[in-house]
Amino acid sequence: MVELSDPWFLLLLPLPLLAYHLLPPHRQFGAVLSVPDQIGRNILAGAGQGGAQIAQRWLLSGAIWLLLILALAGPRQLIPVPALKVSGRDLAIAIDLSGSMVRDDFYLDDAQVTRLQAVQTIGAEFVRRRAGDRVALIIFGSDAYYAAPFSFDTEAIARRIEESTIGISGRATNISDALGLALKRLKNSQAAARVVILLSDGVNNAGATNPRGVAKLASDMGVRIHTIAFGPKDLASSTPGERGVVDAATLKAVSDLSGGTSFRVRTSEDLQEVTRALDKLEATDSDGLAAEIYRELWVWPAAMAAGLCLFLAWRREA
Repeated sequence: MVELSDPWFLLLLPLPLLAYHLLPPHRQFGAVLSVPDQIGRNILAGAGQGGAQIAQRWLLSGAIWLLLILALAGPRQLIPVPALKVSGRDLAIAIDLSGSMVRDDFYLDDAQVTRLQAVQTIGAEFVRRRAGDRVALIIFGSDAYYAAPFSFDTEAIARRIEESTIGISGRATNISDALGLALKRLKNSQAAARVVILLSDGVNNAGATNPRGVAKLASDMGVRIHTIAFGPKDLASSTPGERGVVDAATLKAVSDLSGGTSFRVRTSEDLQEVTRALDKLEATDSDGLAAEIYRELWVWPAAMAAGLCLFLAWRREA
């Protein structure tokens, strides 16, 4: 349905008629020329033809005025837009980008890939399904950084995950700072639910804070932490000094202390199952607010008025 954003401009439509009737007529002064009768009749015949041209010019001018007023009134069309599902949840995703993520001990579509490539592919798909959540991305290694602030633009967050690079945050594993940074941003959040999802493939070996202490703080704040212990081997079953192993016990303690859930991932299929499980744990189905978006149509009468102006100028020259 087409409507006008400023219908008051329609009150200007009779302005030319009011000016024509209320303003004094323009008087032309000139000398009188006497001509023979035959020449006078020819002049009068030509004046009749000129009168038709004047009437046409008046008609075109009236159409131009009408189109300009219509353009000023702002015709527009309401475009139906489905309501955005708003979950009322702030979801911070913390991804380990330490040096061990370069190990190529995972498989996707029967092709050997690095741990990072598996997380990039499956993690980005997970984020794209989080429509309705406000999602933020934290990357951590030796230090923790915000790669993307909280936003409903899940596509932008997913692209950040796909573009993540090992080494930008150092090559150690600082789980405590990653959790602390997430809690710092969630502290002033007014969301009904505040959740952290932390994925790590190593042992906390940087930072001065114990991850369990940060998890206790999260519990006091009402923030749930879901942890994903990522990697084929864990610290408990590995040989002393073995590299590339994940501290699954500590990650489980973090999730338990904060009221979240811990997951153990050894293959890409496990990671896909975890993302589906998280979709159920932190469902996004809820009512949202519909947005009103208008398609502006004023450009069409404005363009037609411009075209008629050009045509009228061309007729004058002709």
